[in-house]
Amino acid sequence: MTLPDQLLLSDLLNHTVRCDLGLDHGPGLMAWMHPPVHRLLGWVSRPSALRMSREVWRLDQCCGLTDQQVFVRGEPASTDLVILEQLPTLMDAALLDRYGERIGTLVDFVFEPATGAIRHYLIARSDPRLPGTSRWRLSPDRIQDQQAGAVSTRLQTLDDLPLARSSVRQDLLQRTQRWRDQLRDMGDRAGDRLEGWLEDVPWDEQDEERRVEVRRSGAKEVWDDDEWPDRPRQRDEDPWV
Repeated sequence: MTLPDQLLLSDLLNHTVRCDLGLDHGPGLMAWMHPPVHRLLGWVSRPSALRMSREVWRLDQCCGLTDQQVFVRGEPASTDLVILEQLPTLMDAALLDRYGERIGTLVDFVFEPATGAIRHYLIARSDPRLPGTSRWRLSPDRIQDQQAGAVSTRLQTLDDLPLARSSVRQDLLQRTQRWRDQLRDMGDRAGDRLEGWLEDVPWDEQDEERRVEVRRSGAKEVWDDDEWPDRPRQRDEDPWV
């Protein structure tokens, strides 16, 4: 069993912890991190739903990962909820723009299991518990300041960040925008063609200009009456034949 190069915190917490003795230590509960340097130190598991105690695992104790279980070496450190509530964390912190307005929430992050370094955070605009919501990537170098429950940035909107996962609504908005752009381009091309047609000289106007040039030059047109010889009409000749 090997560890991946990068891993989501939510994926780690969804796995059941099993030690080298084969004991089940329950699912993951929360992250143990050091926010100033954006590093994951370990995580907390809940061995029993009936007991108030929790178990803390160091990240270097993790030695393998399967579809449902994460395998660890050694023994955990036991603690309680009071101490866990005092641990610093950026999870569920409000993301603030350059004006101090909330534009999202830090709901997850991608880290390196070998070192614990956090590669980027995942931001949700709405309630992260809703299925299919969008996620935006926030790199640690874009964080200007950290406060209790809040992270300050120089962003204007979430659209300044790359989209990691789009929701159905976001996909629909993007497709609608692409359709609008295509229709706008088609309208612009049709307008350019129409302007080109209007700039061309009509055929009737060209014929009239040609007749004027002929009159000025003194040449006679083909349909001039002077070109037709006069001859007397016979009495019995039908004028309509």
